[in-house]
Amino acid sequence: MESVELSIISPVYKAEKIVDELVRRIVEEVSKITLDYEIILVEDGGGDNSWAKIEENCKINSKIKGIKLSRNFGQHYAITAGLQYCKGKRIIIMDCDLQDNPASIQSLLKKMDEGFDIVFTKRIKRQHSIFKGLTAKLYNYLIGVLADRNFDVNTGSMICLGRNAADAFLQLKEKDRLYIQLFKWIGFKQTYVYVEHDKRFEGKTTYSLGRMVSLAVQGLTSHSNKLLKLSIYLGFALACLSFLIALAIVILYFVRGFSPGWPSLFVAISFATGMILVSNGILGLYLGKTFEQTKDRPLYIIEKHIDNEK
Repeated sequence: MESVELSIISPVYKAEKIVDELVRRIVEEVSKITLDYEIILVEDGGGDNSWAKIEENCKINSKIKGIKLSRNFGQHYAITAGLQYCKGKRIIIMDCDLQDNPASIQSLLKKMDEGFDIVFTKRIKRQHSIFKGLTAKLYNYLIGVLADRNFDVNTGSMICLGRNAADAFLQLKEKDRLYIQLFKWIGFKQTYVYVEHDKRFEGKTTYSLGRMVSLAVQGLTSHSNKLLKLSIYLGFALACLSFLIALAIVILYFVRGFSPGWPSLFVAISFATGMILVSNGILGLYLGKTFEQTKDRPLYIIEKHIDNEK
């Protein structure tokens, strides 16, 4: 496969009003660096006119290539598809909403020239709503406590990497494709640069509360089994607490003739039952992940692709 100097990968979801501006800004910035580039836009089954916009841009500029997934597989799977398809010696991954400014591409590449294989970004100031900011802080705290590895959860979604790192990432076959954490896991020489985080070019975020919760659960269970250990600790603590309560009831019975009523019994049973259900639920999450992995289905399915250079 003939390589190019630089590949830009951007997953596109419900962004029909952004695609034209996204392409314009990327072309403007990348053309200052090299003319040997490709822009890969992966349409992730948004159901709007994003694919039609991608087709239009592919006809105008042969360096722009499109991939249309057969349905909505998710941002991380769309990025995997782009990495599988791209030919760049160096690769930039960025969101399509233009909160990642294409003007930052040059600083990432300069940092990579210092001998790094992966260059992450850290946002100087996040341009998110108050609700999303609070939920992000909560998630950051939880993953900081529960993760087996010391992940820097403040890393931005814009990344620059070399071909060796991309190939190593593609060797990973797990279904949970949280790409930032996986890039940190594979190793190589890594660093980061600070970048500006712009406001979304148009519309609102497509990450609903349900999708954010799902992503949080995925992140907490993909790289750690501490939730399973936590259920063991809670069960042990509950058993000790129950023993102490039983001992206190016996002592009070002989000292003051204490006779426990049904409310305390009901509370104890409800609490114990709740803990059992929580423990079973945590165990079920991990069993479900094992079940999904053993089915060995493809990570994504491509419905169409456009490469006018071919």
